[in-house]
Amino acid sequence: MQPLISLQNVSKQYGEKTVLNNVNIDIFPAQIIGYIGPNGAGKSTTVKILTGVIQDYTGLVTINGRDIKEDILGLKQMIGYVPELADLYDLLTPNEYLHFIGALYNLPDFIIKERSQKILQSFGLLENIDQRMDSFSKGMRQKVLLTAGILHNPSIVILDEPMSGLDANAVIVVKELLQVLKQEGKTIFYCSHMMDVVEKVSDRIVLIDKGTIIANDTIEALRDGSDNSLEKIFAKMTTSENLNETAENIAQAMQDK
Repeated sequence: MQPLISLQNVSKQYGEKTVLNNVNIDIFPAQIIGYIGPNGAGKSTTVKILTGVIQDYTGLVTINGRDIKEDILGLKQMIGYVPELADLYDLLTPNEYLHFIGALYNLPDFIIKERSQKILQSFGLLENIDQRMDSFSKGMRQKVLLTAGILHNPSIVILDEPMSGLDANAVIVVKELLQVLKQEGKTIFYCSHMMDVVEKVSDRIVLIDKGTIIANDTIEALRDGSDNSLEKIFAKMTTSENLNETAENIAQAMQDK
């Protein structure tokens, strides 16, 4: 089977700093990929490359067999992107914002209206559809971002900390949604620091550290016969420090005079 998304020897530098170093990843249809790493590891840069925001990288990135640099607008039609933080045009209502987003994807007004209402109702936000978003909490904003990201029914969904600010019930809904989208044949690229969620929903886990892929396998293979959680595996592979000792040092520093 041919990969739906492929990164081949992808590197990116900011001045003399190497952010991605010969990254190679193949992602196949109907997979959920958990993409994890410490802060500054290169996750956001990878996402920006996949979404066409960054184009001055070396190597080859293809989606559905096409070089993303050669057909950015066409390939963006296939992608739904949910960032952790985004400007939501606070003076707009969800209804106005989602109609704006839908129009960018050339969706008919009646489709935008129907999908927006159904999705927002599922998130418990329908009663706020005509309320200006400058009064929204972070969780409410995140629900609007999630709605905007899947409104055009993309075949690829890229999620960057999608659970940020969500209440417990909404987190459950999103976890179930990921499984439903996978069953429908959609491919999910999921970046998160919530290790327990990544561990439960991902078919494969890709761990990046200092711009280099250091693991790319199933959670079972990464455990290597142990019963370690992904959190413990992550800590073992990305730091040589004793994290318990680090926490004790922080607590001790609070008491020092």
